[in-house]
Amino acid sequence: MTEKTFKLPDVGEGLTEAEIVQWRVKEGDTVAVNDVIVEIETAKSLVELPSPFAGTVSSILVEEGRTVEVGTPIFQVAVDAEGKAPAKKAAKTTKRNQGTAQAAEPDGPPASSLTGTGPKADAVKRRPRRSGLRASAGQPPAPSAPPAPSAPVAPSAPVAPSAPVASAAPARPEPAPVPPRQDPRSQAVAAAGAAVQDRFNQLLQRVLAKPPVRKAAKDLGINLADVPATGAGGEVTKQDLISYQAQRESEVDSADTFWTPAAGPEDTRIERIPVKGVRKATAKAMVDSAFSAPHVSIFVDVDASRTMEFVKRLKASRDFEGIKVSPLLILAKAVIWAAARNPSVNATWAGDEIHVKHFMNLGIAAATPRGLMVPNIKDAQDLSLKELALALNNLAGTARAGKTPPADMRGGTLTITNIGALGIDTGTPIINPGEVAIVAFGTIKQKPWVLDGEVIPRWITTLGGSFDHRVVDGDLSARFMADVAAILEEPALLLD
Repeated sequence: MTEKTFKLPDVGEGLTEAEIVQWRVKEGDTVAVNDVIVEIETAKSLVELPSPFAGTVSSILVEEGRTVEVGTPIFQVAVDAEGKAPAKKAAKTTKRNQGTAQAAEPDGPPASSLTGTGPKADAVKRRPRRSGLRASAGQPPAPSAPPAPSAPVAPSAPVAPSAPVASAAPARPEPAPVPPRQDPRSQAVAAAGAAVQDRFNQLLQRVLAKPPVRKAAKDLGINLADVPATGAGGEVTKQDLISYQAQRESEVDSADTFWTPAAGPEDTRIERIPVKGVRKATAKAMVDSAFSAPHVSIFVDVDASRTMEFVKRLKASRDFEGIKVSPLLILAKAVIWAAARNPSVNATWAGDEIHVKHFMNLGIAAATPRGLMVPNIKDAQDLSLKELALALNNLAGTARAGKTPPADMRGGTLTITNIGALGIDTGTPIINPGEVAIVAFGTIKQKPWVLDGEVIPRWITTLGGSFDHRVVDGDLSARFMADVAAILEEPALLLD
């Protein structure tokens, strides 16, 4: 039997660390090759790791919630020579060891087992297979018949008058001491008893509570050992937890009445959120971009009334039945079209070179429960309007579910951020690292607009663009934004 250790792998794009989110197995479980063992969170996405070994999970080395570096051992699997789990062999060995124990007394109470269960408790209740087989060290031999009466006194030996006469029920003789035997089977039983003792000690030290109560205490930041238990057998109940939390909040409220500024790091009203995963990666990328690429931003107001009419017609079309269509689809097509007319906005600054890319991996900034993510649509320039709509729907759904694969996060060339979905008019976006341009799409709403000398209500939006001034000059950025605005004002230009 051998121990196989699994180390945290690099799941893509040179990531150096990941957080252990959830273990799908526990110690003692039997797994096969490619069974999902653990779910991890990288700076890019959630990833399920399969087991490369078949066997029994012998040790989980990293608890949930910890962030570890790539190459760190995270779990171990015990396998036999053929790579199979040794569960059956271990069960047979345990059964053979249990069969060597005997009962301590036929008519008396059985030898105590600390928990009343387990291999030792079972062993002391079982009759020996042979009458000559002795119990483990420290246990007297089990008599098979009532003890014989004491030997009679010889006639020639006078009995003193004061000597007591033997009673009718002879006293039980003291058993002769049995020297300890170096029996491997007895040693195995003793070892099993020691294991039961250790486990029992651990149970005594652990606070009793059901899993939902433990989770609620963890979420509230409460140590269960501090909660007075009223449940049966000393168990902390949900009501105990609620009462303790209410008392703790009342103490905080009363302390606020006489609050002084010297709260310090122990102020319970300050929530401390560890920076890790997507948030950590986003923070680093934004700082690197903001302080390495000289940003220049420009804005343009656009009459998107015809875009709104076009979107309405697409929604009513049978070709787009069941497909979510929004103005973002038209903007995405406009950005692809405008980048083809102004190729240098679809590039990368490489120090001594500028790499202009004649393909479009269109990134869409998506707000997810795990933070900001920017997956991209590969070769978006080759997609029809319907194919682009399907790709946008799939990208958004996958990102919100936290299931974006690392491959979809790599290789973006130009990004769109839709801040209008939150009712924001415009903003100054930060360029995604490795790119030189980003377009912010503001909300579309009716405003008074001058058209042919008359003030009439029109659907107006504001576009904001940020550009790396090392690559994109002011003239080029203005022409690019004007081309994007032209498509939103007249989507029919896409037919050219």
